[in-house]
Amino acid sequence: MLLGREAAADSGDGPAVFVILIAGLIVAFGALITMVAWRTPVWLTLLIWLPMTLVIVLVLLRPMKGLMLAAQFKNKASQSRHV
Repeated sequence: MLLGREAAADSGDGPAVFVILIAGLIVAFGALITMVAWRTPVWLTLLIWLPMTLVIVLVLLRPMKGLMLAAQFKNKASQSRHV
């Protein structure tokens, strides 16, 4: 709700889902490659990739929300009406 009225567009949880999938893919494969290629201990891998997870998520979340809202406006998406 926006000042007692419905917002014109709502991205919902869509951007968060895409960001989780993208960040998870990057971090999982990055950590795996780091452990296999350089044989780093688990604590060092976590020390590198946990902060990277936060950075990736924070960098991607706002642009993904913008993309979802832009797609809604372009396709003239609206709430379904039950008759």
